[in-house]
Amino acid sequence: MIYLDHNATTPLHPQVLEAMLVCLQEHWGNPSSPHSLGNQARMVMQQARARIAESLGCEPSEVVFCSSGTEADNLALRGVAGALRSRGNHIVTTAIEHHAVLHTCDALEEEGFRVTRVPVDPQGVVDLESLERSLTDQTILVSVMHANNETGVLQPVEEVARMAARREIPFHVDAVQTAGKLPFRLPELGAGLVSLSGHKLYGPRGAAALFVREGTPLRPILTGGSHEHDLRAGTENLAGLVGLAKAVELAVQDAAEEGRRLTGLRDELEARLSSSIPEIRINGAQARRVPNTSNVTFPGVDGESIILGLDLAGICVSTGSACSTGEPEPSHVLREMGVSRRDAQGSIRLSLGRGTRQEDLDLTVQVLADTVARLRRITSI
Repeated sequence: MIYLDHNATTPLHPQVLEAMLVCLQEHWGNPSSPHSLGNQARMVMQQARARIAESLGCEPSEVVFCSSGTEADNLALRGVAGALRSRGNHIVTTAIEHHAVLHTCDALEEEGFRVTRVPVDPQGVVDLESLERSLTDQTILVSVMHANNETGVLQPVEEVARMAARREIPFHVDAVQTAGKLPFRLPELGAGLVSLSGHKLYGPRGAAALFVREGTPLRPILTGGSHEHDLRAGTENLAGLVGLAKAVELAVQDAAEEGRRLTGLRDELEARLSSSIPEIRINGAQARRVPNTSNVTFPGVDGESIILGLDLAGICVSTGSACSTGEPEPSHVLREMGVSRRDAQGSIRLSLGRGTRQEDLDLTVQVLADTVARLRRITSI
């Protein structure tokens, strides 16, 4: 099996699994309980929080544990919207966000908020002039992803942060696809809210975090106990959070070196595909991208058929976001970049990871070339 779908999820790192097993066996108490077993569990949880904070350059009190990147995004958007509704009702985001943001914005519109979805250029980079023009005295939140999950294209979040700061508007960054892939510290992004998810960086599913800079207005969206600084009620997934902390540590530690390795593999993969298969296009190739992601259009061929052909050969890729699988519509990201509907349906995403090796790419290029040639022959009949 060759796995080239790391943007959808990643395998659990052996050291993460080891840390989680120790926690499951030895620290199974409720962190909110007042007795010694609860105190021990609470100490383990606070150590995990501190390790994440140290790895990412923030304070432990600014780390709010969640169950997923989707929940972290929801807490950021709905939390700020609820806290600042008396000040305004306008939210600014981009047209290429993950559905965790876009669909939450849709829901907020139904509740009376106004949302501006800023367009992107043909490389998939947000139009900064349009974004700045969209800011008004009623704008209470700006949300821009750090890297697109389908194309890997990086957004100029530092510049957006400066725009938002000049108007004292809270700024949220969905960093689910960059945490652990790029060597960054949270303060460098300039955002008051940053989402990350464990299973995207070789950690467990069901464990995520939202960085909330001190002083950022936020209302909880889950009510109950006083967990997570009164921002997220519910008994914490202790083993998951221990695994998340270990995964963040390992990813940050290896980000620079692994990023260089993956950039080399990705660039070679794209060069070999371009020379082996006529008329393909690398989407977002002229923009800055995360090291591991390549989105390729094969005109005249259906992307789902390519995926089936690769799967039969033991190669796992996708057409885009795993959260969109089964939807009949082509990628909203590619359509916003100006890709035709037909070409968008003939695009696939290859996302490399820790386990990707040169020999994996050799076989992938061969199988892709054979599969596309066969499908084009069938289409032309």
